[in-house]
Amino acid sequence: MINSSSDNVKKLNSINRRMFITGSLKFLIMIGIVTRLFSLQIRENKKYLTLSDKNRIREWKLAPVRGEFHDYFGNVVAGNFESYQLHIIPEQVEDFRYVIYRVKDLLELSDKQFKKILKKKNEIKPWETLIVSDNLSWKKFSKINNHLYDLNGVKPVISISRNYPYKENFTHLIGYVSQANQNDIDTTEVIKKNFVPGLKVGKVGLEKSFENELIGSNDIERYEVNAYGRRISQLEFQKGEKGKTLRLTIDTEVQKLTNELLKDKAGSICVMDIYTGEIIAMHSSPSFDPNLFVFGISKDEWQLIRNDPMKPLVNKTLQGNYSPGSTIKPLVALSALENGIINTNFTVKCTGKTEMYGQTYHCWKKKGHGFVSLRNAMKQSCDTYFYEIARRLGVDRLSETAKRFGLGEKVFGDLFSIEKKGLVPNTQWKKNALGQGWLLGETIITGIGQGYIQTTPIQLCLMTAQIGNGGYKIYPQIVVNEKNLVPPADKFTPLFENSKNIRIIQDAMFGSTNEVMGTSYRSRIDNPKYQFAGKTGTSQVKKITEQERELDLKTFEIPYEQRDHALYVAYGPYKNPKYALSIIVEHGGNGSTTAAPMAKKLFKLIIDRDKLRKSINDKKYLEI
Repeated sequence: MINSSSDNVKKLNSINRRMFITGSLKFLIMIGIVTRLFSLQIRENKKYLTLSDKNRIREWKLAPVRGEFHDYFGNVVAGNFESYQLHIIPEQVEDFRYVIYRVKDLLELSDKQFKKILKKKNEIKPWETLIVSDNLSWKKFSKINNHLYDLNGVKPVISISRNYPYKENFTHLIGYVSQANQNDIDTTEVIKKNFVPGLKVGKVGLEKSFENELIGSNDIERYEVNAYGRRISQLEFQKGEKGKTLRLTIDTEVQKLTNELLKDKAGSICVMDIYTGEIIAMHSSPSFDPNLFVFGISKDEWQLIRNDPMKPLVNKTLQGNYSPGSTIKPLVALSALENGIINTNFTVKCTGKTEMYGQTYHCWKKKGHGFVSLRNAMKQSCDTYFYEIARRLGVDRLSETAKRFGLGEKVFGDLFSIEKKGLVPNTQWKKNALGQGWLLGETIITGIGQGYIQTTPIQLCLMTAQIGNGGYKIYPQIVVNEKNLVPPADKFTPLFENSKNIRIIQDAMFGSTNEVMGTSYRSRIDNPKYQFAGKTGTSQVKKITEQERELDLKTFEIPYEQRDHALYVAYGPYKNPKYALSIIVEHGGNGSTTAAPMAKKLFKLIIDRDKLRKSINDKKYLEI
């Protein structure tokens, strides 16, 4: 009995211990659960509320609204329109294969388009956005939205894209935008800050130069979604700032005319206000439609542009280095007058050629011009006369004058990264660049704009503008900057020693265009309202052999790539000058028959629109 009672006590104690331990464990577990619940509900409430909201709330950064370009009269020359896009983030899609085939059916994509999308998907990271389409029609965009319940991870996006209403007329000036690449993001802070998939940024021209001002800032949209990722309601919309709208100095009507005049030709036309430096028109031909690049140019279209022998991708106004030919003669004459080498009575006998040290230098007129003074030599563009004054002047003094008038330097400074400086040679340049001494024969041909000397069309326009305004320094501008009305300290600084010398050159250029025997006499305008003064130029692209000189072939009989370039510079109206222009037609033959007639059409339009331009200008200053 005692043993049985002892066993019962032991069993009871064991049970009690187990119950105590079990109870303690339950109590501890309960305390743990309560503590955890307290932690979740009270301490970490905000954390899990945020996580919950992240599942329920979506935030999208939208592409910023890019600033526009307007011409001088307020016409939109580079604007925006709403485009409908479709994005997919692969890692957010449970069954990518199913979704992408559903999208293919809904958008009626061709096999080629579909393969391109799959290729893009393989090139990006799973968390990066795949742009299925960046320019959907409204019908297809609506169709996708109606099927979002079945398209987990698919995002229809309303974005802003660029539009160039005047197509090829402004391409080389304004440039174009295209999708930002990794280099754009890495090198430009403002692009990195505002980047969203499909962001369009400036690639060339003013679009690139003013990227920081144009890009704007992102709109941010927050909205609630259901379990399928479909929008239920918009919670918040944070409006970004639109990019700055820039007003250009360009007159669209004049710009369009320059495009028409250079149709089917390679070349450039520039028009400038001779006092303010405002660019009225600046066109390089051939051009192309910049809208092709906005959503990505097709391979076939790209090949057509890239392989065009007339090189439409080259901005000839800023990148084209050309021998100025006889358009340099006004500066040669001015330099000789300024340095006291000649006066207006200095004459030279032109027999059609000049022999010097066993070398023959030909005048363009085979039988020569006879005795010519400065005015007649300029009027008839006598090469022999300018050979002689260049010989007496020397290349170093000519170089100084040319540089003073804007040759050999970038006209727009750092505005365009592609702009070329050209080349105004002198004795020191040749020694440094080529390690050789300067030759007298090189001075002689420099006097007629041949040899080493290279200029851009915009430099020739600036040179002519400064002759036309009486010989004062100006700074060309393309963008109207109303806040900066104070000119640079050296603006309107005289570029001459004696103003009389400038007037002599102006008068000689008048004779070249408006008097019988003048090289551009056929392109004159008798009405003083439109009358202009100018200088023709013909730039050789190859050395003419004696055999070719004897054949005396017409331009159309010479292979295109061997024809001379045709040039013309002018300012007008002569009695009250306001505008200057430069024209170059690659392989156009000669300036008098190809380039000068274009100036006649241009001056009529430019001067007819002068009153309208002046009224806009007066209004601007009245508002200030």
